Amino acid sequence: MKTKEIIKNLREKHNLTQDELAEHLMVTRQAISRWETGETEPNTETLKLLSKEFNVSINTLLGSPVQLICQCCGMPLNEDEMISKEKDGMFNEDYCKWCYTNGEFVYKTKESLIDFLLKHMPNPDNISEDERKKQFDSYLSTLKYWK
Repeated sequence: MKTKEIIKNLREKHNLTQDELAEHLMVTRQAISRWETGETEPNTETLKLLSKEFNVSINTLLGSPVQLICQCCGMPLNEDEMISKEKDGMFNEDYCKWCYTNGEFVYKTKESLIDFLLKHMPNPDNISEDERKKQFDSYLSTLKYWK
């Protein structure tokens, strides 16, 4: 789905007229109309406001062009409900809600995350704990939070 369709669908889902949405975002009704026809697209700051207004990520507003991955644990962020939020309620699309909560990281060290993964991740191939630690460490080291 394209951004123009997403904005229109969200506006209608929230039972808002173009005038009402324009008032919430402090833009003109014509701006809303142009977004919904695809004539223009909202700028970055307006996308942030739309994200907060409709409680969806910017990635969702843009039609999910990027596969988001938590930059702490590596989990795919396939749904907005999985994405972390800042203290002000804005989405932080870099992290899942389990690694980053209320503007703070849950795992202060890579070792604490690895310990959690060792306890909670299935091990159907019965790989040794040392080998699993190496595998987790190798993968986590590629993620932004642990670089």
